[in-house]
Amino acid sequence: MSVVKWDPFKNIATLQGRINRLFEDAFPRSALDDEDLAACAWRPAVDIFESDEGMVIQMDLPGVSKEDVAIEVKNNLLSIYGTRPVQSDVREDRFYRRERTCGTFQRAFTLHTAIAPEAIKATFKHGVLSVLIPHPEEEKPRKITVNID
Repeated sequence: MSVVKWDPFKNIATLQGRINRLFEDAFPRSALDDEDLAACAWRPAVDIFESDEGMVIQMDLPGVSKEDVAIEVKNNLLSIYGTRPVQSDVREDRFYRRERTCGTFQRAFTLHTAIAPEAIKATFKHGVLSVLIPHPEEEKPRKITVNID
């Protein structure tokens, strides 16, 4: 009989790999490749919910100015890009702990219906970006006049 060394983290790593594959299959990256993801230093937290007007994406962007944020819609993919600058008023060797991430970010969300980009509204207040994606207008029945000869 041989002795097998027990690794308590092996099962956790296996589970994490399965969860990652599940999410990768369910939510393909589409517009993002590994190089884009590696370039992103941080990933701002978002809430997505439905209001009476449409779908709302709220993104926490403390320390980011509205001039450093861009929103783009292409092929039913809404992308939000931006940069949070490095705090330059403190020398690097003066930090005891640095947990706040700086640099570029990119988040992308698939729109399930075609939306005119000009219909999307965005506001930025107190470090929170709110993007309103209006409900698509329902097609109204069209009345057709029949001419009788």
